[in-house]
Amino acid sequence: MMLIRRSTLTLAGAASLTLGFGLAAQAQSPDLSEPPAIEGEVLGDHGSHTLRMGFGLAESSPQYLSSRYFADILEARTEGRISVNIFPNSQLGDDVQMMEMLQTGTLDMTYPSSSAATTYVPELAAFDLPFLLPSREAAIAVMQSDVGQSMLDGFEGTGIKALTFSENGYRQLSNSARPVTSPEDVAGLDVRGLSVRTMENPVHLAIWQALGANPTPMAFGELFSAMEQGVVDGQENPWSTILTSNFHEVQDYGTETRHVYTPFVMMMSERTWNRLAPEYQELVQEAARQSAEYEIQLSTEYDDWSRDQLEARGMQITRLDDEQIADFQEAVQPVYAEWAPRIGEDLIAEIQAIVEASMND
Repeated sequence: MMLIRRSTLTLAGAASLTLGFGLAAQAQSPDLSEPPAIEGEVLGDHGSHTLRMGFGLAESSPQYLSSRYFADILEARTEGRISVNIFPNSQLGDDVQMMEMLQTGTLDMTYPSSSAATTYVPELAAFDLPFLLPSREAAIAVMQSDVGQSMLDGFEGTGIKALTFSENGYRQLSNSARPVTSPEDVAGLDVRGLSVRTMENPVHLAIWQALGANPTPMAFGELFSAMEQGVVDGQENPWSTILTSNFHEVQDYGTETRHVYTPFVMMMSERTWNRLAPEYQELVQEAARQSAEYEIQLSTEYDDWSRDQLEARGMQITRLDDEQIADFQEAVQPVYAEWAPRIGEDLIAEIQAIVEASMND
């Protein structure tokens, strides 16, 4: 068998094309890392498989670029016997619909936010608790820990095979109504509270209710039109998602709240997984982990750059200082009182111990 060692398509170039927007004076893409070289032997012939993967984000997102790398690994190490057709931009439905398609076997793979998957593994709701993960390093430590693996294993028996975590990132607030520097700005006081789109996730709803907003669950694919038409004032997502989804076209204000760190979960239909030969299963798992590492790297590179690009494109962004963040943390304490007992106080304590250890390394 042949040993592969080669680089794949320069994905940074693809991102540059998608993010150009015709603004020659502005940088078209961050200085993205090249995908790592593909290494390893070509596997034996265990049949041919064409996998369909769907998710919500655009072709310029770190999720898409790393998914192309995942596909390239499988194709290279099986000499094309495993291929992956990727459907971004919610073409096949929202996160909930696509996970249901995995269960029925009508879709092979999807890549939702962990927040959309808490109905399958309730422990994933720990990631939704506000300000639990103070740094990306702490979040990665949790995702790569035994606690993180037990959450992935929790999908067993649901019809879904969870392969790995990667990074959606820190959620930030954007809106079209007013600058937000404090919880009082969210609640409105003398004016109405902000209507903020959230995922269909009860912890997220509780966060925005505690802040005095009017949270509105909505599918991601419907969000741009809803903001454009004034159905909702704003939303919360990582800067990279806000940029690659062109939300700055309908959102005047952003606030760097970093209130929740959300992972992605790469997952496969159990029906598809069970059709794969054991050697192919091992390859899929390995490729998932390699592409997740690359996705986290790309997401890190995109984050601050995306915020700066949003400012360059006209969004007024507020960077909160420590005292302002503390005001938000205090305002959302009722979320912990309500949800810590439901999620599991022992689990939260384990996560806090991992976070503390990561901060002391």
